[in-house]
Amino acid sequence: MGESQKISSLVTGGGASAGPPLGPALGPLGVNIMEVVNAINEKTKDFEGMKVPVTVIVDSDTKNWEIEVGIPSASALILKEAGIQKGSGTSGTDWVADITIDAIAKIAKTKLEKSYASSLKSVAKSIIGTCLALGIKIEGKTPKEITAEINEGKWDEKLQ
Repeated sequence: MGESQKISSLVTGGGASAGPPLGPALGPLGVNIMEVVNAINEKTKDFEGMKVPVTVIVDSDTKNWEIEVGIPSASALILKEAGIQKGSGTSGTDWVADITIDAIAKIAKTKLEKSYASSLKSVAKSIIGTCLALGIKIEGKTPKEITAEINEGKWDEKLQ
């Protein structure tokens, strides 16, 4: 294995193109830019419309490449589940959406793979904290109420 070059970039899920920032960065490395872009779009299509961190690793000798896809931010994942573009400007007073505990569990599972947390519950609580900042309720309740219920074990079957 020779030297490898890494290019990291934020792309729109499923919408990377051969233009900047990727094309000009990949060009000098001697890889087929469209092949790489298509592979990135294939790997990020589940995160459509969200900003996704990706890293392209190219072996300088063989020109073989691989793609590592990161996970969008918790707030991007929450907004997608809520079906809105942005959160409330005045969190804590204006509630702009309501998502289910299942959506929280789904986001927590996505994040758990990349986090150092030991349990789905602790990740779920941090995501609920982000919901508070965005002005999003869970199951019609405020993030504070839901966190209390999680602490009481009410949602254990969903968060294991």
